Amino acid sequence: MPDSLYEILDDRFLPCTKGDSRLETLHDGCRWAEGPLYLPAWRQLVWSDIPNDRILRWDEDTGAVGVFRSPAGNSNGITVDRQGRLVTCEQGNRRVTRTEPDGTVTVLAERWQGKRLNSPNDAVVRSDGTIWFSDPDFGILSDYEGHRAESEIGACHVYRIDPGTGEVSLAADGLDGPNGVILSPDERRLYVSDSRAARIHRYDVHADGTLSHGEVFAEAPAGVHFDNIRFDDEGRLWAAALDDGIHCYAPDGTLIGRVRVPGRVANVTFGGPKGNRMFIAATSSLYSLLMSVTGARRV
Repeated sequence: MPDSLYEILDDRFLPCTKGDSRLETLHDGCRWAEGPLYLPAWRQLVWSDIPNDRILRWDEDTGAVGVFRSPAGNSNGITVDRQGRLVTCEQGNRRVTRTEPDGTVTVLAERWQGKRLNSPNDAVVRSDGTIWFSDPDFGILSDYEGHRAESEIGACHVYRIDPGTGEVSLAADGLDGPNGVILSPDERRLYVSDSRAARIHRYDVHADGTLSHGEVFAEAPAGVHFDNIRFDDEGRLWAAALDDGIHCYAPDGTLIGRVRVPGRVANVTFGGPKGNRMFIAATSSLYSLLMSVTGARRV
């Protein structure tokens, strides 16, 4: 690993480099770590170990790691709704589910127009309960992260789940490999990383949950592919860039810096009591980095 953790490409990245100078390893031994989510009420982090078909749990007070759920449907992205319930993208089961307070699992989406979803990857929940999720074919390409199968839909889209009716509708198409999805802190825009096209797209979000004015927010450098994305409270967008660490983009879409990470970075999220601890899922490991920036808190 290079001596410097941070690579500064623009002076606007300097305020982001005043935290830890090295990564802390919280756990090692996964096959493919993904989807970390920090739960403030528990002071715990949950994340997916997809090929091992389990969701793991790390306790912030003790550092202990245990199994939260197994089997887990080859879960990938995990988020939480405004009632504190987990919303999980289950690649292997080809569905999006919600974990109720009593531990039961409710299926939120498994079909669109009567056809089975490909392999839901990541999700975000708006304050009114609307859920958007990405549905690439990554989990059906082989038996490693799911179950090998043919796509019934024949394309990879982003979908919306209506909070009132539960209806699954098409939100965005024309994507090669939609992956990470995140709302801007004010919920006016939806950002989607397209791994195969090496781009991050941005859409305007309307009150009814429909999207418009899709545009390219950022394009990855040659040979780089994006996974998930997260905002900090200054409007910078942080993108897991697989073999190129973590990219940081200014609000205007300029790449201003990188965090160098060993392994392939699949997912990042912010957490900790102050929201300034970045958790990083990279290949077999879970890392953390206490930062001089704070993750965004949505309205």
